[in-house]
Amino acid sequence: MNLNFMLSTFWTTERVTIAGAVVLVLIFIAIFLRFVPIPLWISAKFSGAKVGIGALIGMRLRRVNPEKIVRPLIKITKANVPVPVAQLEAHHLAGGRVDAVVNALIAANRANLDLPFEQAAAIDLAGRDVFEAVRMSVNPKVIETPMISAMAINGIEIKAVARVTVRTNIKRLVGGAGESTIIARVGEGIVTTVGSAQTHREVLENPDKISKTVLSKGLDQGTAYEILSIDIADVDVGRNIGAQLQIEQADADKKIAEAKAEERRALAVAQEQENRAEVEKMRATVVAAEAEIPQAVAQALREGNLGYMDFLNLENRKADTKMRENLASAHMEMSVKPVK
Repeated sequence: MNLNFMLSTFWTTERVTIAGAVVLVLIFIAIFLRFVPIPLWISAKFSGAKVGIGALIGMRLRRVNPEKIVRPLIKITKANVPVPVAQLEAHHLAGGRVDAVVNALIAANRANLDLPFEQAAAIDLAGRDVFEAVRMSVNPKVIETPMISAMAINGIEIKAVARVTVRTNIKRLVGGAGESTIIARVGEGIVTTVGSAQTHREVLENPDKISKTVLSKGLDQGTAYEILSIDIADVDVGRNIGAQLQIEQADADKKIAEAKAEERRALAVAQEQENRAEVEKMRATVVAAEAEIPQAVAQALREGNLGYMDFLNLENRKADTKMRENLASAHMEMSVKPVK
């Protein structure tokens, strides 16, 4: 009985040990599969992509999703564009879009464009769409400017719309100006070209003169694009700005003249009022002086400085003077009065 008990105890202990070992093995396998994506490693192995199990474990430890690195690596390896997995992982850790860079490298390789991985990564980290840039290098883009208004020398307004065909200059993509700069420079060139024309008819007869002149100015310097052609899509005649400016100038001159005339009138009125005040002052002085004459005459008579006959002669002269003034006034009234 003791033997049976010992055997049963042994088998029970052995089963517990085996079960514990199995559990430990399963835990180890789960942890291993958690850190090492075996299906992804198998896909990379059969695709020719060089990525080891240690590299996959390192990605897990660095908190990098191996799916975002290995899948683009498989894609670029099959396209025969060798890029080390360490560079892809470094670009991902820097905040770049690995898949977009890989697509751009594949597209550039198919189009025979020289685009190193470092340059593509720099373009992506600068915030540019590197794949769109490569596609624009192969398939140029047409940029249409808004309606641009300019005036010829004869004062006639010309309205023009231009279509600018550009392609990406990958070497100047980082730090180069964008579409808005191209549109602004083309608009400035159109205004300059139209403004140098003697008449608006020259522009209407030769609209290609605008595109040739603008294209010769090298407007794509410092931009991320290369201008291939500038075509004038539409040209219209606008207002007669020269005549309108002359009318506005004439109105301004008229208002200035009216203001100066009003100023002169105000000065004349002020001068007249000043003269009237001066005349009134002189008249008051004369009246005051005339009021003193009788007193002076009386004083002269009392003191014997004036004889009585002299006084009578003075009064006679005053009467004669007054009579002459009355006759002159009557004569003037008769000469002015119309004959019936």
